[in-house]
Amino acid sequence: MTKKQKKMLWRIVITAVMLIALHFLPITGIAQLIAYLAAYAVIGYDILRKAGKGIANGQPFDENFLMALATLGAFFLAIWTKSGDYVEGIAVMLFYQIGELFQSYAVGKSRRNISALMDIRPDYANIETDGKLEQVDPDEVAVGSVIVVQPGEKVPLDGIVVEGEASLNTSALTGESLPRDVKTGDEIISGCINMNGVLKIRTTKEFGESTVSKILDLVENASSRKSRSEAFISRFAKVYTPSVCGAALVLGIAVPLLRLAFGAAPNWTDWIYRALTFLVVSCPCALVISIPLSFFAGIGGASKEGILIKGSNYLEALSESKYVVFDKTGTLTQGVFEVTGVHHSEMEEVKLLEYAALAECASSHPISKSLQKAYGREIDRSRVSDIEEISGHGIVAKVDGHAVAAGNSKLMRKLGISYQDCHSVGTIIHMAIDGKYAGHIVISDVVKPHSGEAIAALKKSGVAKTVMLTGDSKRVADQVAAELGIDEVHSELLPGDKVDEVEKLLAQKGSREKLAFVGDGINDAPVLSRADIGIAMGAMGSDAAIEAADVVLMDDDPLQIAKAIGISRKCIGIVRQNIVFSLVVKFGCLALVAFGVANMWAAIFADVGVMILAVLNAIRALRVHNL
Repeated sequence: MTKKQKKMLWRIVITAVMLIALHFLPITGIAQLIAYLAAYAVIGYDILRKAGKGIANGQPFDENFLMALATLGAFFLAIWTKSGDYVEGIAVMLFYQIGELFQSYAVGKSRRNISALMDIRPDYANIETDGKLEQVDPDEVAVGSVIVVQPGEKVPLDGIVVEGEASLNTSALTGESLPRDVKTGDEIISGCINMNGVLKIRTTKEFGESTVSKILDLVENASSRKSRSEAFISRFAKVYTPSVCGAALVLGIAVPLLRLAFGAAPNWTDWIYRALTFLVVSCPCALVISIPLSFFAGIGGASKEGILIKGSNYLEALSESKYVVFDKTGTLTQGVFEVTGVHHSEMEEVKLLEYAALAECASSHPISKSLQKAYGREIDRSRVSDIEEISGHGIVAKVDGHAVAAGNSKLMRKLGISYQDCHSVGTIIHMAIDGKYAGHIVISDVVKPHSGEAIAALKKSGVAKTVMLTGDSKRVADQVAAELGIDEVHSELLPGDKVDEVEKLLAQKGSREKLAFVGDGINDAPVLSRADIGIAMGAMGSDAAIEAADVVLMDDDPLQIAKAIGISRKCIGIVRQNIVFSLVVKFGCLALVAFGVANMWAAIFADVGVMILAVLNAIRALRVHNL
């Protein structure tokens, strides 16, 4: 409990004790009024101060103004009627403050939960100097520096392991409880906790650009992007509060005057009491507090599961997703290409692989890396010259003085070389040496373990259509789509073609339906930006894709997409429940008060009780682990 909450608790206890004591003290008149005003001041001085500031700033119509007016009015009625019953006004303020304390505690608990799960900000980085470790601020570590991470410490910066082996706890980033093993040469992201072993890491990013920094920035700024529901509540409160103040004025003054005009007794006391009770009931606390809290809890619960949602507007849009469009490589497949076959004609297998690896030595493309890995020897770049990459076709180069062409069938046709079709499924690299066809190499990508399960889960959740867009050949794309159960597939696409396909799908969907695109590569950034919801694979995804996306999946598991949609729908369901419940109870109680059926105690339930129930319901949005 915070100092502010403890102070409020003491004020509540002191006021309750004073009320009990005053009930038994034999005082009357001015002394009684002063004693009750003292109890009222203890519990309500902050509300009166806030109401005064609102009036001074020209924005009086809020819950503080309503509570101050209603409770002071109750005192005025007790003085006017000489009843000496000052308890009601104090009780209204007392129960209102109890509700505020409960709400403050609930919001604080949600914030602490999110702070705990996002407590990944590193305090320091270890730099080895003269054989000793020196702790420095992560902001001061330059790219390319070697840092040391000991057992139990957080990895402060992104980098590559240059020495050591260890198991990492990545649960704060991905929600995954199983540790991840790393060794020399592996990439490592900041925010993980080293469970055992000493690691030396060469940093690849500054702290401001590191994974941990970006995650913290995403979560901290999520509340600045408001949903339609939150915007509705803001607009509603601006119209609603002055309207109920006007209605209370009609009840307290206009109705008695009308009764007087028609010859009936005005009953000023009765109608003013109803007007004051009307003001207490009208406080929109349940809506104003519970709706943002629901979204805050939903975003926090998703973060705990390794799903970063950049704002409540995206959470709301995600709940309406009916079309989910996937990139293939790195999204549904692992993006780990392996040579699965070498079909040669006149050149032996090892030599064909050697020439392919040398020709591709200047490329960082996954296919090039897989050729080099399959070759398995150190690349001697001095043997290669005149490298030319032909976009969308392949590479031509001189290797040991021989003209080598490595690429797809379009490259062979472009060079006028007859080639042999391959019936294996995968990426086919055709090879030509000195203008003569030498064979082809089959490279295949591996489907992620949960991809099929993810597609099935999406369909079960009500997603109307799943689509896959890829630059791969039609045969490879069709096989992956059939294996996973994807509804529609478009292959052999350039990045611009993917945007065109998404545009067509956007034109097909209904106005209340949303389209989500899931990708990981830098070439996916334009599509992620164009879709209603962009979802990026965060662990291995490019910085550009993560920046362009609205939702980031920290463990690259496509099964998390269905979970993200499930979380968003649960959160929006809670928001709608709170809106409907609060408004029905509010307007029902307002009607009962206006007709004299409900008194001030019913008003207390309608205000404080509804707020507490709505806040309790909102906190359920944190519990998303089993969705």
